[in-house]
Amino acid sequence: MRITVSVNGEERSSEIEPRRLLVHYVRDDLGLTGTNVGCDTSSCGACTVLLDGESVKSCTVLAAQADGHEVTTIEGLAATAGATNGDATLHPMQQAFHTEHGLQCGFCTPGMVMAAVSLLAENPHPSEDDVREGLEGNLCRCTGYQNIVEAVRVAARAIHGV
Repeated sequence: MRITVSVNGEERSSEIEPRRLLVHYVRDDLGLTGTNVGCDTSSCGACTVLLDGESVKSCTVLAAQADGHEVTTIEGLAATAGATNGDATLHPMQQAFHTEHGLQCGFCTPGMVMAAVSLLAENPHPSEDDVREGLEGNLCRCTGYQNIVEAVRVAARAIHGV
């Protein structure tokens, strides 16, 4: 079947198998490998992307379900912060993960960042407990949660003030 999806602000049309998962479409068909495949069972969140601005685990969404919608991957996140192609500007969440050491091995980081961006869209001033609850579907095997929580709170201040 043919789908047309806006991915990171660029309209993409493709022929796909109806059963193709969004994670495989993004990684294999579009070459956006920042979206990681961790567990294939929606348990880890490494594959989290934004679908129309809301975080989804792309291993649980068919690519056909994204037809006519906007998908943002970790590669396109900086553009939502005003960066243009070739600009090294990071999204405030990416910057906060960097400065607050919210990553260790980095495997979970793209999904964690995308889930955190969605969390702040729903709750601009989260408490520590709000962040922990909001990110509970994303796992970090390196146990870097304290720095991840602090990174989200720093990003919240950078984006929304206070």
